[in-house]
Amino acid sequence: MSSTPLEGLTAVVTGAGRGLGRAEALELARLGAAVVVNDHGQPGRDGTGAASAVPAEDVAAEIRAAGGTALAHTGDVADHQQAAELLQLAIDTFGRLDVLVNNAGILRDRMVFSMTEDEWDAVIRVHLKGHFNTTRHAAAHWRERFKRGGGQPVHGRIVNTSSEAFLAGSAGQPNYAAAKGGIVGLTTSTAHALAKYGVTANAICPRARTRMTEDVFADVAPAPDGLDPLAPEHVAPLVGYLASPAAARLNGQLLVVHGGMVAIVERPRIAAQFDSKQARFTYDELDTLLTPYYERRPGDETFAAVEVLGLRRG
Repeated sequence: MSSTPLEGLTAVVTGAGRGLGRAEALELARLGAAVVVNDHGQPGRDGTGAASAVPAEDVAAEIRAAGGTALAHTGDVADHQQAAELLQLAIDTFGRLDVLVNNAGILRDRMVFSMTEDEWDAVIRVHLKGHFNTTRHAAAHWRERFKRGGGQPVHGRIVNTSSEAFLAGSAGQPNYAAAKGGIVGLTTSTAHALAKYGVTANAICPRARTRMTEDVFADVAPAPDGLDPLAPEHVAPLVGYLASPAAARLNGQLLVVHGGMVAIVERPRIAAQFDSKQARFTYDELDTLLTPYYERRPGDETFAAVEVLGLRRG
């Protein structure tokens, strides 16, 4: 098997100046892809502070120093036009676009009863709209390539970044959880829409120690020897695989990845079904059926959806 399965391909990675995006960009370059490293460069994980070219430029320089091909882009992917310019930069510079990894995101954590409209809008804008913007422009490009090629499938790969926060309903992150759930819906819809062109779209839920998750994993000590189980480098190989020709049959999937583990998450299944004995349910009948069901599962109501998806509570 080739050690450079992405040779000749071009990849765009958003939010690639630090953490997961950086590790993913380095891995795609190691596998042979030319990489456009996108990062808006704001210093705060809440998306505040002056934008800077430094993070994206540093990663692009790191790739070039290792013998790879890369350039930096500092635009805001949540801006529809700047997202289009990002993808066009890849096409104009390298002659093609083959892989899109959506990773850019911010946090504005707050309990739902305290969250402001701006805190909600900002997170939805960067995560969900940012994923849509780049996906929309990439999809149009691949559809046009398909037509120009006489209906021959193109190599198009989208890897979106979701989170287990949407599965468990992270209490202090209603905006983040909603955005990450929306990304899964966007991914599966895109997978259906683009499959006939040869394009795949998959989503990952990574567990990694980054600037975005420093609070979540604050009590999890890094490994004393070797690679931290929560290092972003554990996530990057899966992204490289999903970007490759070998993953052509993996489409519309959600995968959890961390520390040497990959789990494929099933779509929601029916956990229980209740049928009315009449033309329609009455309140009393629903009370008779549903209340005992949840009384048999004390304390599990919040986690029912997670269990249906086949994940163990940790």
